[in-house]
Amino acid sequence: MWVSSTYHSRIYRDFKAIDANAYRDVIRFYEEREEAILRLEIEEGFEMMVAYTHALFELGDYRKYLLMVDPVIETSVQHNIREFGGHDIFRLLLFRKAAALFHEQAFEKADYILRELIRIDPYDGDATVFLIKCRRRSYTRLINYTKAVSVFLILTASLVTGVEVLAIRPFFSMYTPIFETLRYALFAGGVVVLAGGDLAHRLLANYQVGQFVQEVKSNK
Repeated sequence: MWVSSTYHSRIYRDFKAIDANAYRDVIRFYEEREEAILRLEIEEGFEMMVAYTHALFELGDYRKYLLMVDPVIETSVQHNIREFGGHDIFRLLLFRKAAALFHEQAFEKADYILRELIRIDPYDGDATVFLIKCRRRSYTRLINYTKAVSVFLILTASLVTGVEVLAIRPFFSMYTPIFETLRYALFAGGVVVLAGGDLAHRLLANYQVGQFVQEVKSNK
């Protein structure tokens, strides 16, 4: 970590005059003066880079955030900046990068970063919970299959209803109870398959992540 200087440049003083929560003002200030900021001493420049990326993230400009976050991470590693603003800046930036990738639906890349964060700290509850959420959104083969089966069963129940109303009740009323039972069974089966597929998908994501976390812990 650097040794703080007692002197600060004019551009840094102007930057510090901006409310930290005025994210649009922070972004505008940085983008209008980016070339000058990149020539500053690392102490001032890094703080302004972090504030800029933070503002982008808070405003949901995830694409621009993803373009900017890697240079900030590289700077933190290059200058051995681990603690910044009361946070482990390396892990914070990586976590937000995973979140930005998630919002951009780049689930596999987000999954990879979250697994790396868990490898760093297998007791990181936020990364674990987020990885489960990411798995639920990305590994959808099972849930897509059960949805297809559910739709098929419900459509078949509708077809049976049509046959029952148009043919069975008027002409073969003795078979009406059979068709009623079949109709209810098909509809109920569709609902159960849909609900069961969603539950199984969630349980599978929890299991996979739990197994991964335990494996990392056992290797520590």
